[in-house]
Amino acid sequence: MKLDRKEILKALETITIAGEGKNMVESGAVANVLTFGNEVVVDLVLHTPAMHIKKRAEDDIKKTIHELVSPEAKIKINTKVETPEKNEIKGRAIPGIKNIIAVASGKGGVGKSTVTANLAVTLAKMGFKVGVLDADIYGPSMPIMFDVENEKPISITVDGKSKMKPVESYEIKMLSIGFFTAPSQAVIWRGPMAAKALNQMIFDADWGELDFMLIDLPPGTGDIHLSIMQSLPITGAVVVSTPQAVALADAKKGVAMFMQDNINVPVLGIIENMAYFTPEELPDNKYYIFGQEGAKNLAEDLNVPFLGEVPIVQSIREAGDYGRPAALQTASPIETVFEEITRNVVQETVNRNESLPATEAIKITTMAGCSAVKKN
Repeated sequence: MKLDRKEILKALETITIAGEGKNMVESGAVANVLTFGNEVVVDLVLHTPAMHIKKRAEDDIKKTIHELVSPEAKIKINTKVETPEKNEIKGRAIPGIKNIIAVASGKGGVGKSTVTANLAVTLAKMGFKVGVLDADIYGPSMPIMFDVENEKPISITVDGKSKMKPVESYEIKMLSIGFFTAPSQAVIWRGPMAAKALNQMIFDADWGELDFMLIDLPPGTGDIHLSIMQSLPITGAVVVSTPQAVALADAKKGVAMFMQDNINVPVLGIIENMAYFTPEELPDNKYYIFGQEGAKNLAEDLNVPFLGEVPIVQSIREAGDYGRPAALQTASPIETVFEEITRNVVQETVNRNESLPATEAIKITTMAGCSAVKKN
């Protein structure tokens, strides 16, 4: 049996690589194909060192050739990684802040703020310097979750300029619109006013040296998200979803927002919250109340990393209400869950910084801004 090189190239045109819109032949990922009888050698060039993307590409090539060309083909793949040169950040970066991670969700009620709070304290326990910007203008919950709802940022002078000093709790520096409004007061602001308040909390604050700033975004995709991404060079985004179809449909839109061509913020991955319920008296049982592995399957479909799953545990809700994030409970299953997820976030951040140029603050130059864009 002799393999046909053109037939193999045609088969490889049915595959795309994660993060690239074109098929792997059109994009140049397949640098060369050689055939020797029933043997085929594929030279593959990738632009990211992420192991899960490399493995998926190689597995897809083998599977496609076996299915579309010949099940007896002997396949060898030579993979080479060529990373683009790093560019300097343009836009208004905050001196001293190494990584800015946006935590988003397609819809409300999926536990995005709870996940943000627990990621923050877990990062701090790992020895990182961490800040949280509560950008959820219309539902700021970080002051409650960190038991500082009665605190107020004080004004200090830094290099002759008046700056806000973030409130600190559990070694986390934090600013929230909730510090500037009464608990019973509704924040009824138009977009420009909200954007101005956020810019003040970002640039008129003395954040100091931070390894990670986590930004707790409002649910959905809209004006506040654009304002943040126009103001700051976001390192990457984490999307939180629950497993049910309604939440997943909105989470998909959240991922698509960051991946739009005129935004282009790397998606570090998806976290599945409320993944399953385990009764305390039946620790080996898992009940999938909202469906099983929905967010995990979505991550695979969208070719973005799956960062982990958080179970439904009463103590997580109670801890948030009492102002002490659940991940601070030492030697508990919840501590272990958030440690694993946080390690994955850190690893994906490292992978992203090694393989991609620094993100620029986006520039929206038309009145239309970012309209609906179809993402396949």
